[in-house]
Amino acid sequence: MTFNEGLQIDPDRASSGGPGMGGKLALGGGAGGLILLVITLLLGGDPGSVLGQFTGAQDTQQTQPGTAGTPEHCKTGADANKYVDCRVVLTAQSLDAVWASELPKQTGERYVEPELVLFSGAVATGCGNATSAVGPFYCPADQTAYFDVRFFQELTDRFGSSGGPLAQEYVVAHEIGHHIQNQLGDIGRAQRDPRGPESGAVRTELQADCYAGIWAHYADKTPAPGGDRPFLQRLSDTDINDALSAASAVGDDRIQRAAQGRVNPEAWTHGSSDQRQKWFLTGYRTGLVRACDTYSAPDLDNPPALR
Repeated sequence: MTFNEGLQIDPDRASSGGPGMGGKLALGGGAGGLILLVITLLLGGDPGSVLGQFTGAQDTQQTQPGTAGTPEHCKTGADANKYVDCRVVLTAQSLDAVWASELPKQTGERYVEPELVLFSGAVATGCGNATSAVGPFYCPADQTAYFDVRFFQELTDRFGSSGGPLAQEYVVAHEIGHHIQNQLGDIGRAQRDPRGPESGAVRTELQADCYAGIWAHYADKTPAPGGDRPFLQRLSDTDINDALSAASAVGDDRIQRAAQGRVNPEAWTHGSSDQRQKWFLTGYRTGLVRACDTYSAPDLDNPPALR
């Protein structure tokens, strides 16, 4: 999968930190805390209730998101095909185009673009202080998606995901999926019911996977603003398998098995590998927001749209 090379990357779509971002950030819990952050917050959700447990109030140098805008080397679709940070920004632009069209059409809600921050090391957010150990996340308090792009190599090396572009773009689409939940008033359900195989947290994460699938359904069809060419060239089966690989890599059962040699569904916050793949496919195959109603689904292992 590739972006159409002549597309222009918006120089103002992202905020990015320059050299020196990511200063000291005091963490509680040591390495164990970092592992818990990765497992708990990997690929999204509302980090506010968790970040505060690991960000120390003493001797903490908060780093604010930079104001430099999109990285200077990110100009066109060709750059997005070459550089991961450019790919994140152009994926966000593609998501903006898809959701600006589909959200009002399907729900009557006008799409509001979330902020996008690229950071390195550590960042201060409306949900608290965070380090790269958290992985990509969305903060409802400031309506911003945060990415340290070095995570994508970790996703491949540590978690065994495919390194294909759509694996990375799935992550971006998942985080913007949380923004859609925020707009529709659903994201708070995760905090009210924070863990377990049928929990609100799991249903919230699986819905964000489904919303990522909706983006993939339209991404190679929705024209970029000011032209008639879509952002992405036509998606192939290989592309979709890359996204499914990433979804599987961060399933709760797979992470638990790798970390502790056993699976404990009562501690799940994101859903199993199989569930994450199935709900992504639900969005991809239907393109329908109503098909992503995980909160009403009686069986998260069998999305109604896939039966």
